[in-house]
Amino acid sequence: MSWVKTLGLIGGMSWVSTAHYYRLINELVAGRLGGLHSAPILLASVDFAEIEALKLDGNWDAVAARLAGEARRLESAGADAIVLCTNTMHYVAAAIEDAVAIPFLHIADTTARAVAAAGLSRVGLLATAFTMEQSFYVSRFVAYGVEVVTPDADDRREVSRIIYEELCHNVVRDESRQFYREVIGRMAGVQGVILGCTEVELLIGADDVAIPVFPTTLLHAQAAVDFALE
Repeated sequence: MSWVKTLGLIGGMSWVSTAHYYRLINELVAGRLGGLHSAPILLASVDFAEIEALKLDGNWDAVAARLAGEARRLESAGADAIVLCTNTMHYVAAAIEDAVAIPFLHIADTTARAVAAAGLSRVGLLATAFTMEQSFYVSRFVAYGVEVVTPDADDRREVSRIIYEELCHNVVRDESRQFYREVIGRMAGVQGVILGCTEVELLIGADDVAIPVFPTTLLHAQAAVDFALE
């Protein structure tokens, strides 16, 4: 169907979550259109090791230049919108937006809208330590009247370790799932929890906790499909 817009995905951070994006987007399109329909997608998949090394060196200018360059390549190839398939690298979202003329679908805004629509004002966040400890992500929720709470330092460290050492390698452990449940229980007064790393929803979901969960990958994929089919 030629009227369906083409999505430009910047992935590889990690390949595990990018594969999840690809599956979710195609399942959502098939569910909407039926039959053998799937999503027109252009994918630029980077080497996560290179990007992470630049991040650890604090060389965010190089990260921004690399991902902005991928966005330009996708735009030139015919993408109608950019989807950055990672929460943490939204730290350089402004550089990517400035590099292209097509829409950039921001994962935090998508999630914040879902939290606000659910009528919640105080939610917990499970993500990489960088995402939990920097303001670039949680500050996006303020405009929607949502307060974001993060775990204490020790819990943040272990939540992040599980992401990098397990989930990014497609390793899902029951003991890690239980630890995440316990961390959620220790965040006092939260009405829901944001699964704020694109791999986290492979570990836990709505059936694992008693409060609403907001899986950022699924919400981002839904927003992308809404755009593609609008």
